[in-house]
Amino acid sequence: MLEFLTLHPQAFGLDISGLSVKAVQLEKKQKGFRLASFGNTELAEGVIEGGEIKKEEQLVGAISRTLKQIRGKKIHTKYVVAALSEEKAFVQVVQIPRMKEEEVAQAIHFQAENYIPYPIDTVYIDFAVITPLHNHVDHLDVLVASFPRTVVDAYVSALEKAGLVPMALEIDAIALTRAVVEKGVSPIPILVVDIGSARTKVSIFSGYSVRFTTSLSICAKQFTEAVAKSLHVDEEKAEEFKRHYGIYTPEDALGQEVFQAMIPTATDFAEQIAKYLEYYESHVPHQHAGQPQKKITKIMLCGGGANLKGLPEFLMRTMKVEVAQGNPWINILSPDVKELPLLSFQESLGYSCALGLALRGQGSKEIYD
Repeated sequence: MLEFLTLHPQAFGLDISGLSVKAVQLEKKQKGFRLASFGNTELAEGVIEGGEIKKEEQLVGAISRTLKQIRGKKIHTKYVVAALSEEKAFVQVVQIPRMKEEEVAQAIHFQAENYIPYPIDTVYIDFAVITPLHNHVDHLDVLVASFPRTVVDAYVSALEKAGLVPMALEIDAIALTRAVVEKGVSPIPILVVDIGSARTKVSIFSGYSVRFTTSLSICAKQFTEAVAKSLHVDEEKAEEFKRHYGIYTPEDALGQEVFQAMIPTATDFAEQIAKYLEYYESHVPHQHAGQPQKKITKIMLCGGGANLKGLPEFLMRTMKVEVAQGNPWINILSPDVKELPLLSFQESLGYSCALGLALRGQGSKEIYD
């Protein structure tokens, strides 16, 4: 079919986070997809704060630079699927009686004031009915999300000023889990931890849906800052030490110093994650997975900070649960491929959200579409 006749134009993914802009475009293959284009531009501190755009002109410039400096094939489409930070989102799974599909929207908007803690006329509301793993329940679970209109409108404005056409905006946690949860379903609840430079996103995924999402105050940059402060070096040198040694106990003296510098931050990190494990286990009343399983036994690490050597092992020892790096290619490439030309698996962890957005841009179907 000619591209200009398609009713569903293909789009690329654009992940706008606190300190970077990442773009990814995929191409369809006979089976699955291939990476066509990717790029990354750093954002100065203060351009985006708390999920809100504070300096639109600088953001527009960063988006434009990202597309001009793209690696791989040039991105020709203007259609984009972009992420909205969950910092300004309200996300909740609500239960409603079984009803016809056309009645769900009316029921959700009618009840919205009961579970959205903002005036309804100040927010955008969207929802998706969650498919149960076992269709024997007497009600519907609905994932409801709302965003302040001012925040959404600001992102739309920035994208349009960069010459783009927003095809969809979605919560970053949803894009992330689309990339790393195999086939978009998990019979057991898993905790997905996306460790970025400026913040860490925590999401609980169970069945076919995100169930909970929030942010931690600890991020990858704080590990670097801890090393810089303890060893009295600049952040560039501290980053080098952090990447080389990781959270191990090596025999040489410098490695020991780096390890000791990061232990307090790593311990605090584990304690904050543990709070959300406890929250899920005490606040989620049910699952539709045969026998209810409220205890989370697996943590999946994503984002650039997931490359910190020794972090999975440290968290496993501390928290007594399985911890592993996520695979952002699980729904894109064949299982035996982990390395792509120009983009290593380690680097791709930082593109997890952008890859999830790009999947949606290619028409990937799941409950969030």
